[in-house]
Amino acid sequence: MKLKSIVKIAALALPLCLASCGFKKKVVNETKPVETTLTEQENEFLNQVQKTHITGLEYVSSKLKFTVEIGPQKLKLTGNLRMHRDDVIRLQLMAFGFVEAGRLEFTKDYVLIMDRINKQYIQVPYRYVDFLRNSHIDFYTLQALFWNELFIPGETGVGTSSLGEFTTNMGGDEAIIMLEKDRLNYSWLANQKTGRIKMANIMYRDVKNGNAQLNWDYEDYSPLNGKLFPSDMIATLTLPQKEVKVSIKLNYLGTENEWEPRTTVSDKYRKVEIDEMLRRFMSL
Repeated sequence: MKLKSIVKIAALALPLCLASCGFKKKVVNETKPVETTLTEQENEFLNQVQKTHITGLEYVSSKLKFTVEIGPQKLKLTGNLRMHRDDVIRLQLMAFGFVEAGRLEFTKDYVLIMDRINKQYIQVPYRYVDFLRNSHIDFYTLQALFWNELFIPGETGVGTSSLGEFTTNMGGDEAIIMLEKDRLNYSWLANQKTGRIKMANIMYRDVKNGNAQLNWDYEDYSPLNGKLFPSDMIATLTLPQKEVKVSIKLNYLGTENEWEPRTTVSDKYRKVEIDEMLRRFMSL
């Protein structure tokens, strides 16, 4: 395959992932989860899970190895991950280690996808992406997934007073933490001794169109700021007719903070619809 075609695929791989979720202009009403009553053991365990979180850390930076699999297609890239707590998550994807092929930027207000090769971009609110909207996934949910934390849809974080919204199954070496809301099931698998989350799952039940789920596995952790930060993650999006798997391996974790928190899109870039990026990908 020619260099030009490989770089194009790199630029379009992540838009294809999000396109699998679908883009629509629609809003779903939310309801407050019902609080449950925790036993003393369950409450102690959930507090232990909370204590594994890295506190006092504002910035996270890292080199990354990124692999995306969509059906028989598999693409490996390198790049950079930069996160500013409660503000932005940015992934820069490089082809051959020196060409920035694509960029994803998640803020509290929008998702930005940039195709550097073809100089085009998509910038939309979270509610425009079907799976994100239906699963009540916003910036704070994504942040919790990257930072190995519990989350409550629609909330900016999980405090001690919010732990009563979860239920737990304490059998075995690992415990299951659960949260139900509307047609949604959220669950986490955590080690009972360490309180560290090993897996998070979001299931959206749809009798008419079929269920969809996102599974986020934590394969390894690396030291950062005196605690362990997730450094090897696999996110698997399973839809009725396809599966998208993304592997993120972090190297050289640090706390670099000298970077612009927002990407300014040049006037040379053209704003497009996701369908147009899909057509380009399918024509390669």
